[in-house]
Amino acid sequence: MLSIHTFGPLRLCLDGEDLPLPASRKTRALLGYLAISSSLHRRDRLCELFWDVPDDPRGALRWSLSKLRRVVNAGEETRLLADRERVQLDTPQLSIDFHEVRQIANGNEASPEELEEAWEKAGPLLLEDCELPNLPNFAIWLEQQRNEVVRLRMRLARRLAVYPPLPPEAAERWAERWLMDAPYDPLAAQYAVAARRRLGREREAGTLAEELTQRFEEAGLEPPDMSIDPSVETAPTMPVREDVVQLEKPRQAIRFARAADGTSLAWASVGSPDNPPLVKAANWLSHLELDWEAPVWSPLFRELARTFHFIRYDERGCGLSDWTVPDISFDTFVSDLELVVDAAGLERFPLLGISQGAAVSIEYAARHPHRVSHLILFGGYTAGWRHLASPEEVKEREAVMVLTETGWGRANPSYRHIFSRTFMPDANTEELAWFDEFQRRTTSPENAVRFLEAFSRIDVRDRLADVKVPTLVIHCRGDLRIPLASGREMAARIPDA
Repeated sequence: MLSIHTFGPLRLCLDGEDLPLPASRKTRALLGYLAISSSLHRRDRLCELFWDVPDDPRGALRWSLSKLRRVVNAGEETRLLADRERVQLDTPQLSIDFHEVRQIANGNEASPEELEEAWEKAGPLLLEDCELPNLPNFAIWLEQQRNEVVRLRMRLARRLAVYPPLPPEAAERWAERWLMDAPYDPLAAQYAVAARRRLGREREAGTLAEELTQRFEEAGLEPPDMSIDPSVETAPTMPVREDVVQLEKPRQAIRFARAADGTSLAWASVGSPDNPPLVKAANWLSHLELDWEAPVWSPLFRELARTFHFIRYDERGCGLSDWTVPDISFDTFVSDLELVVDAAGLERFPLLGISQGAAVSIEYAARHPHRVSHLILFGGYTAGWRHLASPEEVKEREAVMVLTETGWGRANPSYRHIFSRTFMPDANTEELAWFDEFQRRTTSPENAVRFLEAFSRIDVRDRLADVKVPTLVIHCRGDLRIPLASGREMAARIPDA
């Protein structure tokens, strides 16, 4: 049996042994599309999805299919079916994890162990290494499938949360996971609060009930009665809302712009175009889709989108922007910001810079004072550690970079944990696990090191006096990544900040 693993990087296994996949990302994406869709496709439709070149899209499709036949038809079986007009995978001869998870989530026969295994299996990002940001139709299809995975995980968590024989501690864990994927589902909210009460944690249950009530009210929804335990048969029942998984994400339009060196940059606008604009300079880590779920940034981003036409983008080398890029440096950080604001058609706007994005914003404001109306610098710094660190600190930082390169992509999150704890020192175990995984999905090990090296060489200290726009500097006491003194320096040296 040939197995196709679509969660995480695309993999093919024959009898448990990995098969080498074609190097072409587009060819791998084509295989992922055929595997997940599991239907018959016309060749002209595939050409529209994957090849926007005018010269010979059918020839490009033939080339990709020839590469796929070598691996898909391994073991002298014909699993890739193609004639002059149509292409299809013979799915009865294949084991495809996406369909297995969907079958378990939609069926009624699975055991709790099978449900939990399916939930875990669907955790990694679907077709992680198959993103094609320059092909909008494929990008839309891929986003739809990833949203479907969220709904499947929600169903799996819900079935475990309501499973009567499950111990109370396990029921609480699954109720929280259900609520994370369906933040505006009234039944999920009730189960999460009731699960804490059943464990005797009345105070925590009351706090959660207040937070959820506020969440529903702010979204313009009727809050559920948090005093009800829906697992009790006499309690009023409430319909399960599978559409509410989408409500937490404000509608955002994702577009792409091409830099002078050919790099494709993903940028997003969210909020009413009638609202005043606000631009956020990119900072590591970012992912335009996953940011809405990140416990670090999502509350801030959603709140800003309520008031502003909020524009942000993924830095080159991470998120939905191109990962394979010729240059990751401070100069490209600034030129990429210039490209995005021009692509958005903005003449004058306030600019928000967070972390190293503060230095990028300072340089942009110094170069283009007529474009920036206000400057907001949050948790920023003006010089990287190579300009400030002692020889011992340099050795320590370089050791972290070596660990990052060797351990970033591993299943064991201990290497990424180095960063998670400094970003979120008060986070609980589940929040840390989520953020560890978020980092892995955001960029590659090689690019993580390239980013760290580029950040270490930032130096805009000589540009602070050139900032002529109204500036607000915000910094947290006890910041484990960037000391408060860095914020004080910016506030002292930028005129009238």
